[in-house]
Amino acid sequence: MVQPYRHEPLTDFTVEANREAFLAALEKVESELGRDYPLVIGGERIMTEDKIISINPANKTEVVGRVAKANKELAERAMKTADEAFRTWSRTSPEARADILFRAAAIVRRRKHEFSAWMVKEAGKPWREADADTAEAIDFMEYYGRQMLKLKDGIPVESRPGETNRFFYIPLGVGVVISPWNFPFAIMAGTTVASLVTGNTVLLKPASATPVVAYKFVEVLEEAGLPAGVLNYIPGSGAEVGDYLVDHPRTRFISFTGSRDVGIRIYERAAKVHPGQIWLKRVIAEMGGKDAIVVDKEADLELAAQSIVASAFGFSGQKCSACSRAIVVQDVYDQVLNRVVELTKQLNVGDPAEQATFMGPVIDQGAYNKIMEYIEIGKQEGRLMTGGEGNDSKGFFIQPTVFADVDPNARIMQEEIFGPVVAFAKARDFDHALEIANNTEYGLTGAVISRNRANLEKARHEFHVGNLYFNRGCTGAIVGYQPFGGFNMSGTDSKAGGPDYLILHMQAKTVSEMF
Repeated sequence: MVQPYRHEPLTDFTVEANREAFLAALEKVESELGRDYPLVIGGERIMTEDKIISINPANKTEVVGRVAKANKELAERAMKTADEAFRTWSRTSPEARADILFRAAAIVRRRKHEFSAWMVKEAGKPWREADADTAEAIDFMEYYGRQMLKLKDGIPVESRPGETNRFFYIPLGVGVVISPWNFPFAIMAGTTVASLVTGNTVLLKPASATPVVAYKFVEVLEEAGLPAGVLNYIPGSGAEVGDYLVDHPRTRFISFTGSRDVGIRIYERAAKVHPGQIWLKRVIAEMGGKDAIVVDKEADLELAAQSIVASAFGFSGQKCSACSRAIVVQDVYDQVLNRVVELTKQLNVGDPAEQATFMGPVIDQGAYNKIMEYIEIGKQEGRLMTGGEGNDSKGFFIQPTVFADVDPNARIMQEEIFGPVVAFAKARDFDHALEIANNTEYGLTGAVISRNRANLEKARHEFHVGNLYFNRGCTGAIVGYQPFGGFNMSGTDSKAGGPDYLILHMQAKTVSEMF
């Protein structure tokens, strides 16, 4: 009997044994840096001359791994392999597919610190952020395995005398999973196993900044018993491999997590029907946010400040759910702003391999340059309270940055920066605060800090985001507890880690028999 789902607990690093275990994992990973990693197509390892060089964003001279890079020819080979494997995998029992997820979760649980250590090195995640990423990956496997077991027999429908009706779900086909670098394990694993457990075969194109973590997970699924060809690992250029697979007539669906602009481009391309294509492709997209924490005049102001700092600067603000806007009612604006500045100045920025580090680097040179450009824009649009400095001599480090007195229509209040920058705007009252909060093309997460029940209820109905939190920060959704996904330009409102997410990877079939 499968045990009831419970989310994976986070590691308590105040316990000496846990600290020593994590340091040992870091040492193990450091001994494996710089290795070569192949493509995996139909279970075959394929090396290419062209490589993706994965580097440590905290130390640009440290090569994490050299990963084979797919081209169109190899992508086509992977597509044919996945298409062929779909014939048998789609007919494999849901129980057998779910068991592979459960075994994979057990393997990762035993190697938990090792996977977290890889993310410290490849993504620049501090200990706690990396540990949470690994825990979430485990949660996705455990949760989606159980959800498939619930859906395997379909949903009861009505029958009449002399008639039997069945309503059930069947797999779609070959899915292209394009995963992000900011949650290189959790989101990559979650989108992949959701596609697999529902009976689809997958072409996995991980983010070019974090392909090694993805390769390590492919190995885990193989160890757990996933048949060759069901999952094919093909990192490569988005312009070459990504576009080719999105356009391919045998692609049945695309699962994408990334920026708004790339998501829109995929959505547009996927809408075109190509010669030989006999279906309309499905797109499951999560595309970012411009998330706000609203602070009411009747609020726990210390909780508000702590929530803003944690949500804005956790993992250097490189979360689609990060707080990039603090909207504070004027009665308590100065108190909250000053406390946030005070707390921000206390944050430890440095090498994520050190346990004391709260905030590490941003992911790469492109991100560094973009964020620093936005900081210069912010200096024109608001009052710089703290931060604003960057140093990319060794790694891509930017100090956590707070701007005050920013107009709600300013660029740094409207455009996704994806870095450690938060802008403060002053609201006349709570209604005005909600108006500012909704003044964005995104609609992913938001939070309200208030002791006023009427205002919380008003926000429940009028704050237009997919994930709304009361009296806590706006990051940290837990699989199975807070299904995650947003409105408007934040994506297709696919709630990852929720009870209806797997259905997006299947199609419903009705069979009616008369007798």
